[in-house]
Amino acid sequence: MVTGMELRTDVDEILPGVVADRRYLHEHPELSFQEYETAKFVAKRLESLGVEDLRTGIAGTGITALIRGGAGEGKVALVRADMDALPILEENAVEYKSRHDGVMHACGHDAHTAMLLGVARLLTDRRDQIKGTVKLLFQPAEEMPPGGAIGMIEEGVLEDPHVDAVFGLHVAADIPAGQIGVRAGNASAASDRFTITIQG
Repeated sequence: MVTGMELRTDVDEILPGVVADRRYLHEHPELSFQEYETAKFVAKRLESLGVEDLRTGIAGTGITALIRGGAGEGKVALVRADMDALPILEENAVEYKSRHDGVMHACGHDAHTAMLLGVARLLTDRRDQIKGTVKLLFQPAEEMPPGGAIGMIEEGVLEDPHVDAVFGLHVAADIPAGQIGVRAGNASAASDRFTITIQG
């Protein structure tokens, strides 16, 4: 069994790589359903970790992979990250500023993707201690309704193997690093679009 201290040490060890991945992704943002280079980057990282059943091109650019635990049969937990950026001109003066004018990771999906790659590394390093299976899911087009989630579900990502629970997160600028925010019910707004037709 992994202790909290061991896990903290492992996280500290991989953190520079997670930060580097996040900065690379931030420099190379892609809009919804156009995450081709992002998907290649993610797939290459996952291949290097030795994940199983790596599937690409789901609902366009979505990706799934499995980490089967070596400690026996158990439930299947899916961990999800979104990959797309927004059509926003980045004005930040940082060395990892977007290289694509008018496209920016302004919502944190670069961080989500990098963090899930970090989780994949932690879990593959300790797969012999996992009971059950972890399914990794990298979703395209969270920012564009109806988004990539519906297409991925329609293509069967919640089956083969059947998923028992789904976990996700979203970064928030108003929550200090090292803390998490939790609440029952709705927790954030959505970028939904709708049309109103007035007759008469």
